[in-house]
Amino acid sequence: MHFYDSIVQWYMDNMNYFSITILMMIESTVVPLPSEVVIPPAVYKALNTGEMSVPLIVFFGTLGALLGASINYFVAKYVGRILVYRFADSRLGHLFLVNQEKVVKAEQYFIKNGNSSTFVGRLVPGIRHLISIPAGLAKMNLGKFVFYTTLGAGSWNICLAAMGYLAYNQKGAIDKYAHEFSIGLLILGVAFISYLIFNAVKKNKK
Repeated sequence: MHFYDSIVQWYMDNMNYFSITILMMIESTVVPLPSEVVIPPAVYKALNTGEMSVPLIVFFGTLGALLGASINYFVAKYVGRILVYRFADSRLGHLFLVNQEKVVKAEQYFIKNGNSSTFVGRLVPGIRHLISIPAGLAKMNLGKFVFYTTLGAGSWNICLAAMGYLAYNQKGAIDKYAHEFSIGLLILGVAFISYLIFNAVKKNKK
């Protein structure tokens, strides 16, 4: 087995309810970890091996998303707008692909759509992982925050689970091109990390 295949195999072997919860928690903070590399592969593994349940994958994925969103919510609520925007303009914020423009966009979206934006925002790319920040800044009612976040994250994870189901139906093609697929994932990972470093250095020079 090639080195690239080993990386993918290790990732799939260690995919369980706990790792799903942790990864989705990270995904819902400011760390740029796409949920598309968590839920669909987990569902694919569940259908292929029977080691996990798809409904439980959605449940623990949603739990992780709620935990991560809650971190953003409480940090924003207690540190305040000044420190949030200061972080957005910092090198660390830029490394995590967060900037003032994105935070302003998320805050305006929240103000325009009210409490329901916490639900709808979870489904909007570029907004979904940041929408809990303006919710914290606005000191949104915690019960409503938990309800709408759970509803939005759950809906998104169901969509991702459907992607995993579709991938499983293409199992033959995936198995046939598994090596090429693993190389592609590695290249994308290296390119993404390189972009983060380049972006941080560029912002620092400015």
